[in-house]
Amino acid sequence: MNSALQTAIDRVLQGPKGPKIGAFFDFDGTLIDGYSAAAYLTDRIRRGEMGRKQLVDTFKLARKKDLTDDEFATVIRDGILEWAGQTEEDMRALWRRLWLAKIGSTLFPEGWKLVQAHQRMGHTVAIASSATRYQIEPLAEEYGIQHILCTQAKLRNGKLTGGIVGAPAWGEGKAAAVRQFAREQRIKLDQSYGYANGNEDIAFLRSVGHATAVQPKELLEQTANDAGWPVLRFDKRLRGPVKAMARTVGAYGAMGLTFLAGLGYARATGDTRKAVDLITSMSSDAAFKVLGVKAEVIGEEHLRDHRPCVFIINHQSKFDMFLMMHLVRRGFTGVAKAEARKVPGFGRFMEMAEVAFLDRSNSQKAVDALKPAVDRLKSGLSVCIAPEGTRSWTPKLGPFKKGPFHLAMQAGVPIVPVVIRNAGEIMGRNDQTMRSGTIQVAVLPPVDVSAWKVSEMAERIDEVRQRYVQTLENWPDKKSKEAS
Repeated sequence: MNSALQTAIDRVLQGPKGPKIGAFFDFDGTLIDGYSAAAYLTDRIRRGEMGRKQLVDTFKLARKKDLTDDEFATVIRDGILEWAGQTEEDMRALWRRLWLAKIGSTLFPEGWKLVQAHQRMGHTVAIASSATRYQIEPLAEEYGIQHILCTQAKLRNGKLTGGIVGAPAWGEGKAAAVRQFAREQRIKLDQSYGYANGNEDIAFLRSVGHATAVQPKELLEQTANDAGWPVLRFDKRLRGPVKAMARTVGAYGAMGLTFLAGLGYARATGDTRKAVDLITSMSSDAAFKVLGVKAEVIGEEHLRDHRPCVFIINHQSKFDMFLMMHLVRRGFTGVAKAEARKVPGFGRFMEMAEVAFLDRSNSQKAVDALKPAVDRLKSGLSVCIAPEGTRSWTPKLGPFKKGPFHLAMQAGVPIVPVVIRNAGEIMGRNDQTMRSGTIQVAVLPPVDVSAWKVSEMAERIDEVRQRYVQTLENWPDKKSKEAS
């Protein structure tokens, strides 16, 4: 974490608590890298839904350094006019699709950390943006933010009319929206926080006691310097740096070479398991070296002392797999959907590694579906699995499924929780590029499931999940008993 961001978080955590303190975040360019409208326009162009004149007008506006309030009002009105006749359900479906396809990948991890700090302090957190509610809601839901101050589309009989309610939440309009919200919620603006990136946000930032310029444009940065406001700069997410892209290619290349070497070893000796262990350790070490990634591990002894076991991880990134290969190194396998066997190249490695392919077709019972993984555990291999079942956009934990715990109970082995703090900063949920950095890992003491009863599974699983929550919120140091 860069020092400026840590200072900003410390300022929040050392300040006053409670809902009378507000934390107002701009959306485009502050919580996400770039502009959500760009994803919409790109989608329309790809679908052939924009005429030539509209394209030309759009590019002309995009080239302008700054828009006046009147110009932006025209842009937002023209944009919402295109949505006339759509229902709110239609709009939410559109922006959910764009979120999953593009926007979600542009989240700034640093912004999430700031939001989390304010939430821990019990502050009233709100997004204040000139965008519409439909654009903002997916992120607000992901972050657990209840309040959205935005440009409001006008509705009639459940459908958008193509107009807006009042003025857009831009420039003075955004500042007015923040002041009105503060009055209604009895928030102390002089003790509240604001974060934004645009020159048009200067009025809004001046309305709070603690303003911070994030990725600021030229005039905002000048204003911040004159006013003594902190300035934060986040790593770009829209596209990985050239160095990161080159390192990613190099890492995959190094892993490919070790796979070929391991495959040759297996053919020469007939010892497939030894070959897999060599590939697992050597390829992950090579990838970490090329990428410039380091792993800072607390409780490392728990990776070795309780095997065979079920390693469970919180899952945010495809990089989690490389991380576990680097940490566990030998004598383990994973669980994958049956169709993963068909992935060119990697499917062959998974077969060599004795990955348990789960096929739940034909209404197969969950207990029967777990049998391949149970067999791996009984043969002496450990199994790595993510109880959330899917990658998350942020370090926020999703619900834990019962499968991994049933697996450990059936095989008679312990659960070893592996808490990963910041894999998403190295490689986000939908990223193809891996960045350099330090991943922090806390391996917690094993969980004995031998005495668990099926009737109390939900309660027991929630206890394990809470250990993740507590560890992520209060990260242990090397001397902490929590990871010893």
